[in-house]
Amino acid sequence: MTERRVILSGSPFEEQIGYARAVVDGDWVHVSGTTGFDYATMTISDDVVEQAEQCLRNIGAALAEADCTFADVVRVRYMLPDRTDFEPCWPVLRGCFGDVRPAATMLECGLADPRMKIEIEVFARRGAG
Repeated sequence: MTERRVILSGSPFEEQIGYARAVVDGDWVHVSGTTGFDYATMTISDDVVEQAEQCLRNIGAALAEADCTFADVVRVRYMLPDRTDFEPCWPVLRGCFGDVRPAATMLECGLADPRMKIEIEVFARRGAG
């Protein structure tokens, strides 16, 4: 039987909406769309680059709990309400994924809260890195 477990970050959104930060299914790790909220303080920066950095910290914590690293990421999706905010984030994203080169997509779309400027979702395969 395949291992399936959920990883929670402590974000109140997980409880309010009914989802997990990540789901481990065998060797696959599915990390939910993750925003730039600092879940310990429930604060969010007004700066898109700072939000991207916090997204990656949040994702990194979920991956670590799933016994993964960013080197195991095979797919990433970036979602932004304003596509012009994407390019300023490139150096941060390249710093995290530049050596990994996962398949990637950027979507311009509305997010759940107007303070959110970027949301990042990743799929990883344990041992892929």
